[in-house]
Amino acid sequence: MASFSVKFSATSLPNPKRFSNKLHATPPQTVAVPPSGAAEIASERLEPRVEEKDGYWVLKEKFRQGINPAEKAKIEKEPMKLFMENGIEDLAKISLEEIEGSKLTKDDIDVRLKWLGLFHRRKHHYGRFMMRLKLPNGVTTSAQTRYLASVIRKYGKDGCADVTTRQNWQIRGVVLPDVPEILKGLDEVGLTSLQSGMDNVRNPVGNPLAGIDPHEIVDTRPYTNLLSQYVTANFRGNPAVTNLPRKWNVCVIGSHDLYEHPHINDLAYMPATKDGRFGFNLLVGGFFSPKRCAEAVPLDAWVPADDVVPVCKAILEAYRDLGTRGNRQKTRMMWLVDELGVEGFRAEVVKRMPQQKLDRESTEDLVQKQWERREYLGVYPQKQEGYSFVGLHIPVGRVQADDMDELARLADNYGSGELRLTVEQNIIIPNVENSKIEALLNEPLLQNRFSTDPPILMKNLVACTGNQFCGQAIIETKARSMKITEEVQRLVSITQPVRMHWTGCPNSCAQVQVADIGFMGCLTRKDGKTIEGADVYLGGRIGSDSHLGDVYKKSVPCEDLVPIIVDLLVNNFGAVPREREEAEE
Repeated sequence: MASFSVKFSATSLPNPKRFSNKLHATPPQTVAVPPSGAAEIASERLEPRVEEKDGYWVLKEKFRQGINPAEKAKIEKEPMKLFMENGIEDLAKISLEEIEGSKLTKDDIDVRLKWLGLFHRRKHHYGRFMMRLKLPNGVTTSAQTRYLASVIRKYGKDGCADVTTRQNWQIRGVVLPDVPEILKGLDEVGLTSLQSGMDNVRNPVGNPLAGIDPHEIVDTRPYTNLLSQYVTANFRGNPAVTNLPRKWNVCVIGSHDLYEHPHINDLAYMPATKDGRFGFNLLVGGFFSPKRCAEAVPLDAWVPADDVVPVCKAILEAYRDLGTRGNRQKTRMMWLVDELGVEGFRAEVVKRMPQQKLDRESTEDLVQKQWERREYLGVYPQKQEGYSFVGLHIPVGRVQADDMDELARLADNYGSGELRLTVEQNIIIPNVENSKIEALLNEPLLQNRFSTDPPILMKNLVACTGNQFCGQAIIETKARSMKITEEVQRLVSITQPVRMHWTGCPNSCAQVQVADIGFMGCLTRKDGKTIEGADVYLGGRIGSDSHLGDVYKKSVPCEDLVPIIVDLLVNNFGAVPREREEAEE
């Protein structure tokens, strides 16, 4: 296979020797994993459903019965041509009125542009687009941040940015005529939005403390960079993996804290050694959808570190070739794993490996099972002597252009010109000399906007875009989640962190199933009127004992949520009503 170079987005560090990217291995132990039984699969079911034509992968004629509308849109016109053959240049010159007059161009702006990371906000922000970036491992630079700030600033009140639950940026307010110039600007600062939406591989997630973590198992940045470069062919576009049956998530685990949430990814690399070599055990199939949520399962496979990209390629090709393309609610990769059985799916992956070989899972898992997940908001020492990282709380991930410029300035003045985004929608400034910490903490941005020590119920609050911008969201989430949390904080005193996630619809972009308490938007009835409500989830876990939460109460009017949250906190998380606390004093 072709070689891939690692292009780090981080700026030069103060002392290269202090910030090594060396991969750490642990001595091997014995390995013995018996193969599991394979499902009986008819040979015709294993015929690939796609074929390569003119450089792109398309669904074969014989498999086009009963396909979903998204598949039809891909057949009518290859989405990647908008990027790889500069179709965006012509599309950007057409008025929206003309675009609406043709089904082909209408599908371009509503469907195919998602292959370029552009999402038309037809329902709530007509004519405006959200642009999703690729940001492997959540690492970005001050120059990149300033560029994104310059893009959204020109859109005034329509422009803003969000830190997402996959460690990347989404910017809002973009208009179509500006897209070709924005894409050029992204490339100049080492960014891309390519293949970040629809039936593509999402942003590779890694340890937000990679390379600076005193307790890290492995620096995940080289791997997430390689994966991202493979997926996009170094920003040129990789049509071999752009016609998947559905979206696909990947993460590389770098610490015992499992900040990357491996159990909800389609592919998770779990650090493990075998025969003296460092590598990864593989989990597959984790996903959320409106009709089903599933935790990732072991593939009974281990790969050496050098095979991170080849095995990703093999898994993606197996999914691309064999995944069904009918009901969109049944096309995520876990449905294929279920159909073939783990062993049957594994056999298809083996067929697509370079040497048609895949080792069985190693028993030498390097992730400690009993590990208390560490806090990263605040100031903490790095592995590099004399340096610390500073974790900032970004309330529900929303930032404005001025905020981004200030964050870039702080990264330059106090750190190494680098920022780290986290899946909890927060930001870390790494590589801060200890002598500069006090001055950084006294900066107005940290005093007034992005605290290092937020209120305990605010620090783990996560919210999706909500119906302010997203056409699929049923309820408003960001402002509401903060308002309700503020009300709850006035009613109870609590000493332990509680992770509360808000998502506007069943697509669960805010991952409510992994929250201690989750809220999924819905419509409900009260006093004869239809109003905004939420299904309440309880008991999600992350870390070594991760599992998905369950529905606690359905269709609760949003205006009635505060007393329910108070009761949950008192009965399940040790909270004390403030009136009782005051009486006891």
